Amino acid sequence: MSVLPTFSTSAATGAAKKKKDSRKIRQRQLFRVSSVAAGIQFGWALQLSLLTPYVQELGIPHTFASYIWLCGPITGMIVQPIVGYYSDNCGSRWGRRRPFLVAGCVCVIIAVLIIGFSADLGHLFGDSMESTTKTRAIVMFVLGFWLLDLANNTLQGPCRALLADLTGRSQKRTRRANAFFSLFMAIGNILGFATGAYGNWAKVFPFAITTACDMACANLKSAFFLDIIMLIFTTLLSITAAPETENKAFFWELFSTMKTLPRQMWYILLVTALTWVAWFPFLLYDTDWMGHEIYRGQPDSRLQARTDLYNKGVRMGSFGLMLNSVVLGLTSLMVEPLCRRVGPSYLWGFADVILAFCFAGIVGITKVAEKGRSPPSAGVLTVVLLLFSILGIPLAVTYSVPYALTASYTSSIGGGQGLSMGVLNLAVVIPQVIISLGSGPWDQAFGGGNIPSFLVASGAALIGGVLAISKLPKTHTKRDHKPPPIEVEFPTPGIRRTRSAPVFSKMA
Repeated sequence: MSVLPTFSTSAATGAAKKKKDSRKIRQRQLFRVSSVAAGIQFGWALQLSLLTPYVQELGIPHTFASYIWLCGPITGMIVQPIVGYYSDNCGSRWGRRRPFLVAGCVCVIIAVLIIGFSADLGHLFGDSMESTTKTRAIVMFVLGFWLLDLANNTLQGPCRALLADLTGRSQKRTRRANAFFSLFMAIGNILGFATGAYGNWAKVFPFAITTACDMACANLKSAFFLDIIMLIFTTLLSITAAPETENKAFFWELFSTMKTLPRQMWYILLVTALTWVAWFPFLLYDTDWMGHEIYRGQPDSRLQARTDLYNKGVRMGSFGLMLNSVVLGLTSLMVEPLCRRVGPSYLWGFADVILAFCFAGIVGITKVAEKGRSPPSAGVLTVVLLLFSILGIPLAVTYSVPYALTASYTSSIGGGQGLSMGVLNLAVVIPQVIISLGSGPWDQAFGGGNIPSFLVASGAALIGGVLAISKLPKTHTKRDHKPPPIEVEFPTPGIRRTRSAPVFSKMA
């Protein structure tokens, strides 16, 4: 039986109790829950800065390196919705989200150990030291990489859902919690990219150097040792921060009947997809672009000077990503007040327009670098590092606003936050599949560089920005305690509420 738009005394009492329980979660507890993002992002930063160059050292050509990154979106499409659904329904005495956070942490540790020791394992199973392509090491690397993406998806979905559970229907608290999450992602990025930019970790962990693992390999291995320490610390900090709230509503009905989603929710998914089509070429190839096209080095060259140039470019790219993360962290602190002032849809649109112009600038500076000397001049490096830094602004918006809008919508219809984040994740992983499959052939067809992918990224970001400004639901900029009680203007004439979950009816 559907619930009428009036409240009984018991319903009002329950609502008041729920509101009171929500207020028990203090801001510092949300801050601690968000801290696990730093541990997750530390490892992700190491992936972005070190792994694309490393797979080329193992013997995978640049053209095929992008296929390795298919692991993430394929596991993301399957794992996040499933994990989200089961975390919504988990009846463990440890809570609904905590078991998945701990399981994800353990899987990450196993995965990074496999990746770090892939050259050693390949040598143990028969790889020749004289061979330029180390087949068995590549197999171990891909296995570890796939497990790492599975583990990251197991961690991120429940963590976002836990934040949404704790903030309830408060739009301000939801935006603030996602801003905290974005801030800790920035902190993880800063530490991760700084770790990747430092080239002497093997001196700190001398046992990392082995017969099969040279200095560059040992630096990667040592960096992942630090990742393990960071992840364990932040996971413990997060799971002990606050008691979990009860929420029996499910989102499976929404997932299984996506055709009944309101049009505005489809626009959120579309803009999210376009934004990530723009981001992935940069996130996958930023350090490789620095090594190849700005420093004009080659990772597998027989000339040591060209290899050294490439490695120097990779380290400079990691430094640029560290600057990007500093700006990301500072901008994260401004996202919530900016959303209140201009509205999240306009903020997201403006951020995507900035993204489009930055990627167009990357194409331009690449053309300038091609005509200049190698290594690049101070002027070229200054412009490149400036572009890296500016990109931290739209990245902060990408890491927070889509999730806040989705959490607000889910809360407004009484849905389960775990699976809703899994559904949103589909709009993230599908673009990654497109880029992973297409960027290698595109780049090879136009001379082997990264420019075609960046041109696609610039166009996607511009289209996404226009759609965000013109099509996304507008919000009221008043404070949460003033009417209307639900700020995001999602029309929901097709939704009927029941005591357990929203039921979707056909539009009149």
